[in-house]
This record gives sequence, structure tokens and C-alpha cells, in this order.
Amino acid sequence: MAEPLVATYSIVGCDLEARQWGVAVQSKFLAVGSVVPWAEPEVGAVATQAYANPRYGPDGLALLREGLSAGEVVERLTAADDGRDDRQLGVVDASGASAAWTGSGCLDWAGNRTGECYSAQGNILVSGKTVDALAETFEASSGRPLAERLLEALAAAQAAGGDSRGQQSAALLVVERDGGYAALSDTLIDLRIDDHDRPIEELARVYELHQQLFGRTPERFWFPIEGELRAEVEERLGRLGYDSLEEWASVENLEERVNGSAAIDPVVLETLRKASS
Repeated sequence: MAEPLVATYSIVGCDLEARQWGVAVQSKFLAVGSVVPWAEPEVGAVATQAYANPRYGPDGLALLREGLSAGEVVERLTAADDGRDDRQLGVVDASGASAAWTGSGCLDWAGNRTGECYSAQGNILVSGKTVDALAETFEASSGRPLAERLLEALAAAQAAGGDSRGQQSAALLVVERDGGYAALSDTLIDLRIDDHDRPIEELARVYELHQQLFGRTPERFWFPIEGELRAEVEERLGRLGYDSLEEWASVENLEERVNGSAAIDPVVLETLRKASS
């Protein structure tokens, strides 16, 4: 069976301070998130595309786990693959080193750029400006959350021309050790838009929903639940038929933003006010 032709552009990146690794991708290909992005915390991240070899994902992470550098992983994977001329690959390792491969058989425009903590690559693009936009946007956003940097890079790449065949699907994957749901998962973000006219915009919209439900405002910015605010919270919860903030938050999928009853996350308070108005 032939490998899928994942004509696309993607960016693999990491934030060493936050200890996060991730991939963002867009393509004129159904459900691109099921093929291209792979990542493991404290190990690295991989994007496999063009006439994609899906085994590059798990095999690449296994090699990174053994301690090979990004460059060594790219060399090892492509050397063992007779179809390498039609492949494209981007890798970032645990130290932030990056490497990429664009086979000579990839369809124009095809190419890649690498830098500290990122690898940007694309094929069947309008021009090289798409990959330039990926790289330059990521470089210019240092210090911001990794997920936002990856999403902004995708949007900039689309504005610069994108996939010459158009748009269909997009995905965002970010991992962090114990950074996922209930601190029991390493998957911080795993969002996929499988079929949409404007998948990057839809991915950004879903990301905002994800942040509302599963993000967390630093507790120094929470409001103490006392005095008039305590009375307001209790009254609004009663209006909705709940005895406690925790009970209501669990129904609204906001439990990750609640920690006792001494203080309240501003996002939770805003949602409670809207729900009880």
C-alpha cells in the first residue's frame, strides 16, 4: 500500500524553559493530525510529511529516547528508507537542536529551515515564503507560550501563500511531563481540525476553548472569595441549582481551574456570571 501524500507545511518546536515540545501543521489533506505530528516530553518532536512515512514518528522518538541528536535521527531514518527521496522530515531533540530532510523527489515548492528549537518544512507550496514565514514568526515570538507561537507561525505561513492546493485540515500537539489533564497525562494540547474550509482559523478558535476549560490563571491573579464576592458566588450558584463551586465547575468542565473555595480563577468567575445572568 502506498504511503499517504501529505503535501503540507509544519513547524516542530520546543520551549526549553517550559519543558514543552510540539508540532503544528496544515495541509490540503484529510485529518493531517493523524499522520504528521509526533512528540514526547523530555525527548523531542517529529513531523513526517510529503509521501509520508508514518513510522518516522514513533521510530524517530525511539531514537531520540536513546540519546541520538536530531541530526543523527534524520540521518538514521532516511538512510534506512528506500523512499527517502519522496519524504520530508523535521526533528527537534531534547536539547533544542534541530534537523530536517527534504528529499529530491518532493514536489515544488519544497524545502525547510532550521534554527534553535525549531524546524520548519513544507512541500507543494506556493513558494518558499511559506517556510520563511513559519521560521521568522517562531523566532520573533520567543518568550511566549509554545502553543501560541506554533499557531501564529501557521497563520503567518498561510498568509504568505501556504499549500498551493489550498486548505483542508490542521493540528496542534504540545507535550509536557505531567502537564496534561489532572497532571496525569503528558499531552498538554492535542487538537485536530480534520476537514474545514479555514482549518487554521478553526484550530485557533478551538485552542481558545481549550484554554478556557483546561488552562490555568496563575493563582496570584485569583480573586479571594470573601465579603461581597462570596455572597455573589453563592447567590449565582444557588440560582443555577448548585451547592458548591466545585460541583458546578465539574459539570461545566472547569474543574481544572478550581482549587478549593478560598479564591476563584477570573475565568471561572466570568463563566459563572455569564451562566447565571
